Amino acid sequence: MATPNSEFADIQGLLWSGYGSLKQACFLLLRVTDAAAARAWLRDVSESVATVEQLRREHVGRAMQIALTADGMRALGVASTVIDGFSAEFISGMAGEEGRSRRLGDVAASAPSLWRWGGAQEPHILLMLYAEENLDAWHLQIEAGLGNGLAVLHRLPTTDMGGMEPFGFIDGVSQPRIDWSGERVPGTSADLEYGNLLTAGEFLLGHRNEYGRYTDRPLLDPAQPGAASLVVAEDDPARRDLGRNGSYLVMRELAQDVRGFWRFIAAQAVHDGDRIALAEAMVGRLMSGDALAPTRGQPIRGVGPNELDIARNQFTYDEDRDGLRCPFGAHIRRANPRTGDMPGGRQGLVTRLIRLLGLGHQDLSEDLIATSRFHRILRRGREFGDRIDRQVALRPDAPDPRGGLYFICLNANIARQFEFIQNAWLISAKFDGMSGEADPLLGNREPMPADHRTDGFSMPQPSGVTRRIDGLPAFITVRGGAYFFLPGLRALRYFAAG
Repeated sequence: MATPNSEFADIQGLLWSGYGSLKQACFLLLRVTDAAAARAWLRDVSESVATVEQLRREHVGRAMQIALTADGMRALGVASTVIDGFSAEFISGMAGEEGRSRRLGDVAASAPSLWRWGGAQEPHILLMLYAEENLDAWHLQIEAGLGNGLAVLHRLPTTDMGGMEPFGFIDGVSQPRIDWSGERVPGTSADLEYGNLLTAGEFLLGHRNEYGRYTDRPLLDPAQPGAASLVVAEDDPARRDLGRNGSYLVMRELAQDVRGFWRFIAAQAVHDGDRIALAEAMVGRLMSGDALAPTRGQPIRGVGPNELDIARNQFTYDEDRDGLRCPFGAHIRRANPRTGDMPGGRQGLVTRLIRLLGLGHQDLSEDLIATSRFHRILRRGREFGDRIDRQVALRPDAPDPRGGLYFICLNANIARQFEFIQNAWLISAKFDGMSGEADPLLGNREPMPADHRTDGFSMPQPSGVTRRIDGLPAFITVRGGAYFFLPGLRALRYFAAG
């Protein structure tokens, strides 16, 4: 069985790195205007796409990545029988169904009908450009080469905010680690505890996932045109694997109301220190990126050996079961509850009985929160707009920075990973047995159901009396979004061949 590290030349570099050293970035949303000309362009630029192999062997001063929507595949002339092999969520699109929009929290001011792009303006191709310098000249050169096959729907410039997101918090400090060597064995007793090292199949199609299985993807008959250039499917040797080494890319444009956030915080606390403490409680981390929950002495699989990674990520919420350090509803506690396989997972009978009988470590909250390892995502977002200091944001004459985040994540199963996190953990008003509060940052504050409020935030206190804040406004509004497929290089050439 092949492992991802034997195919690094086929994997786009975004799976390895968010290109943090390349401070300049721009995302181009393209529409196909002529299929044959667009395929010719794709053939030409596919040779310039940065791969994991390149990132591992040399310093890269600039990088290009390419992803396609289902509509984009159709516009390029890909057969519907091939597209049907992708996931239903990808085919339908982020805004393709009203029910999906409700589940994602894309309602009211975040409804797709109000988006700048996506929804009714679905892009066909996402062209991601990263550079150390001279990005403007490069992307103008790229645009000039589009010819008559492609048109620019939107240009999405980014801003280097020095590792901070617009609210002022250090961002991107916690990421799952991919088991590139294929050593990980899911479903053992080790999974009873939280771990950060995950199988490649959670992020790359065509590889085994945390269930020990292969996620559904397009598998082609070898006799189909172009199929001979693809590798044999590991789980079905009679067919060729179009999904191999590809990943689903979720992109959302999130506008952040920085003034509104800090002004609301200021209305709840008089002293600056108390204001910062409240903001940190809502996020779940210090503004420096350090965790509120205490660091544990025992190592966690997939964390370290870097000392900064250990300081920021060697923790679970076992050491903060009452939510006194990091409130239950805090953003990062929702986004990754750091739970192990209790009661889920594939455990041995004896181990399972020990846990279920309460003879080993057990936490009642584990019955309310799904196992984390099945719902992780790789985040690759970038900030945009102007950064505004929190002290400036409190001034009555403060300008509106109109900044935010291009949320970008990679996962192999949109429904089980991104959509589950968004629906069951982030916007759910009943996360971890709570009531009346959605994510303090991402919540849209719309009642769900109609008579159930979602605008609260609770902070347990050592005295036993929980402090509750009501009336949180929406701090983040969705302004665009789409589901893309980030193909392996073989698959990209397949799409270009027509």
